[in-house]
Amino acid sequence: MSGGLPIDLILFAMVAAFLVLRLRSILGRRTGFERPPQNETTPGIGQTPPREPEALPPPQPLAARGVPDPRSPAGQALLRVSDLDPAFDPAGFLAGAQGAFRMIVEAFAAGDRNTLRSLLSENAYADFEGVIAGREQAGEAQRTEIRAFQEVAIEAVELRGSTVDITVRIVSDQVNVTTARDGSIVAGAEAVTEITDIWTFQRDLRSSDPTWKLVGTQSA
Repeated sequence: MSGGLPIDLILFAMVAAFLVLRLRSILGRRTGFERPPQNETTPGIGQTPPREPEALPPPQPLAARGVPDPRSPAGQALLRVSDLDPAFDPAGFLAGAQGAFRMIVEAFAAGDRNTLRSLLSENAYADFEGVIAGREQAGEAQRTEIRAFQEVAIEAVELRGSTVDITVRIVSDQVNVTTARDGSIVAGAEAVTEITDIWTFQRDLRSSDPTWKLVGTQSA
């Protein structure tokens, strides 16, 4: 037999090359039963899975805000207030009264005289400060928590020149506890109690100071 590769070896080589090409074409295809590529954010072994977003707390219900009928005496007085001060808004006033009520009540419980002095008239501050001083002298402490507001409503309006007094009815759910030096409770309780307060706020509409000062308080 003359030199060169035997014919059977050449045939085997061709068959092998053909099989290799077929395998590559088959292995390179994707079928419908293959597992899809894993997402990079999928935690592996030893990794902590991502935390679920925390649910937001349900919104607190808004207090009912009562503005008197424009035909009522209080409503007529509010119209005159608006004539003197076009920026006055009864609903906005009630929102501010609710905020001031919380600040004053909490400052009174904490004995925060600076806050009280900025929000109370001189006579009202003297009354509040006297109670705080007596409490401190007796070694007592007060804790007040306002849990919710049920109602904030304008009860009466009195206009004298440019000075206006607006009386507001405030119904709130509170916890009030007064403790002695040894921690024992001398007044109040841990239970939530609905309390109705009648507060009067005053402002001179000609003043550049926009603060409404508390001038009188009473409990209904």
